[in-house]
Amino acid sequence: MQEITLGPSGLKTSRLAYGTWRIAGSPETQGASAKDRERAIGRIVAAYESGYTLFDLADIYAGGVSEEVMGQTLRRVKGMRARVVLATKCGIRAANRPEKGDPYRYDLSAQHITEACEHSLRRLGVDCIDLLMLHRPDFLMDPHEVAGAFSALQAAGKARHFGVSNFRPSQVALLQGAVRTPLAVHQIEISLAHLDRLEDGSLDQCMAGHITPMAWSPLAGGHLGEGARKVLPAQEKYAVGGVKRWLDRIARELGRSRWLVALAWLLKHPAGIVPVIGTTRTDRIHEYAAVDEIRLTREQWYQLITSARRQDLP
Repeated sequence: MQEITLGPSGLKTSRLAYGTWRIAGSPETQGASAKDRERAIGRIVAAYESGYTLFDLADIYAGGVSEEVMGQTLRRVKGMRARVVLATKCGIRAANRPEKGDPYRYDLSAQHITEACEHSLRRLGVDCIDLLMLHRPDFLMDPHEVAGAFSALQAAGKARHFGVSNFRPSQVALLQGAVRTPLAVHQIEISLAHLDRLEDGSLDQCMAGHITPMAWSPLAGGHLGEGARKVLPAQEKYAVGGVKRWLDRIARELGRSRWLVALAWLLKHPAGIVPVIGTTRTDRIHEYAAVDEIRLTREQWYQLITSARRQDLP
């Protein structure tokens, strides 16, 4: 698999990231059986052996289990830690924690960022996180407080680089203006079923600021693949019938699968989008690793976006 450098960080990773949201069962699971954990390790190993070197995690995935099994895998596979980039996210706090009655909320206070990083380090069993991202924008975020937390973690050798997830362009600019270390990535939802980020300035900002966009749900939760599994509420009504027909047509021309063509559509954008692959099927993990061999023409790319928009370009 080809490599890409994440923003100005100098971190070199695979062209695709492997996402761990579902690897240990339901994303909402608090804890997992020994069998679930072994399956999760097998999926991580399959990704690593297929050439994925960027692993996308979060402290809330399966209640911390995703980070734990990633740590188990690193201890089991000799030399793996030195070859992979660990990216994890913090900032979402579950309801009723730490106190009963506490709401589900976002928390980008310096205290929470620091504590969350410490907890992730313990679950992963490592000394330093390569890339720490803020999972969701906090309405109460003080950019200078966040900048202070980043600087302290970096000085302590606990986090090397930083990024954000699901921020508006104005929030990215606000935070980037306060932090000493340039943001390396911005993780956003973008796919042929969700084009908002193509038109709201996010990708333009990434290109101008040398920030690497990471695409979560690049196949729209399965809508663009073999069928959606459990998806987020906002994804339930995605209308993809027209674009799937064009994906199938181009896939036949190229001798590839529809889902590979949908990923190749993202890779063609000059912003250097890194799709986060979340499948738990090892055959799909292997198949997706060949996506950088596909070269869509400009005409094919525009045919897909036109069909996804369900209207002609203005």
